Amino acid sequence: MNTERLVLRPWPAGDITAVTRRTRCAHWADDFPAEGDGVIAGILAEHPETLGQSQIIERASGLVVGSIGLFWPPADGAVEIGYGVVPSRRGRGYAAEATRALADHALTEPDVHTVYANVELSNPPSVRVLEKAGFQLASSDGGTARYHLK
Repeated sequence: MNTERLVLRPWPAGDITAVTRRTRCAHWADDFPAEGDGVIAGILAEHPETLGQSQIIERASGLVVGSIGLFWPPADGAVEIGYGVVPSRRGRGYAAEATRALADHALTEPDVHTVYANVELSNPPSVRVLEKAGFQLASSDGGTARYHLK
C-alpha cells in the first residue's frame, strides 16, 4: 500500500529474522528497530500466520522507519490498530499518514466498521497522531483513552 510519502508492506521474513537475531539490515533507518518493532517481529517469528502487520517505509530514502498493524480478527466489527515510527523520523506526520491509510483500508473489509486505538493520555504525541489521522475520542478511563474511526 502506498501513500504520498510512505510504503506500507508486509514484513519480509529476512527482516523478521534480522530483528529477532539483533542483526542490522542496510535498508533500515539507523534507529530501526525500536522496542515495539522487536515485539512485532517476535510475534511474527512465532506466529507467521499473523495478519495485518506492516513495515513503514519512507519513499524518499527507501528506509524502514517504523511498523504499523491491525490486530485481527475483528471483534464485533472493530479492529485495533497500533503504530510506531523511529525517533529520527518523528514529527514529520508519518505515523498519522500511515495510520489513516491502514485504517481506511481496514474499513473496506466487510467485517470491519470501526478501527480503534487505545492510548495512554500521558503520551500526547500518540494522541495527536490519532487526531491528525481523523480518529475521534470515543471514551476515556483514568489514564487511557480509546479513539476510533468509523
